[in-house]
Amino acid sequence: MIHFTLNGMARQVDMPSEKPLLWVLRDDLGVTGPKFGCGVALCGACTVYVDGQPARACITGVGDVDGKSVTTIEGLSGRVAQAVQESWTKLDVPQCGYCQSGQVMAATALLSQNKAPSDSDIDNAMSGNLCRCNTYHRIRAAVHDAAKRLGA
Repeated sequence: MIHFTLNGMARQVDMPSEKPLLWVLRDDLGVTGPKFGCGVALCGACTVYVDGQPARACITGVGDVDGKSVTTIEGLSGRVAQAVQESWTKLDVPQCGYCQSGQVMAATALLSQNKAPSDSDIDNAMSGNLCRCNTYHRIRAAVHDAAKRLGA
């Protein structure tokens, strides 16, 4: 039995420890914010936080989160997350939207560590998150806007 906290709620699953966390979240627990994009941790669509740190759920075995806290886009909260979400809406960042949960998770992680990122900081932090629609200029603008909302 694997025990972990998911978006603030205690969960337990009886699964093989190597089963990808992404499939446990989506198929077994009904949490569909993290998306399947590539399956090899290259696109970022499946980004979640494990004990507060960004992780790719497609390559993280559910056994790796035993005793840990997992946060998905559905459980993302706090001042930084709110600023990012408001900026994403204000600047109409998504086009198709498929990558956006991973983009928001990455942007929130960046702004939690760096309240006034440069273009280079944003590009480096977001480089592991691919956008099929190429809205990178809107993503960067939204990160800057969120930083301003946070008082940077």
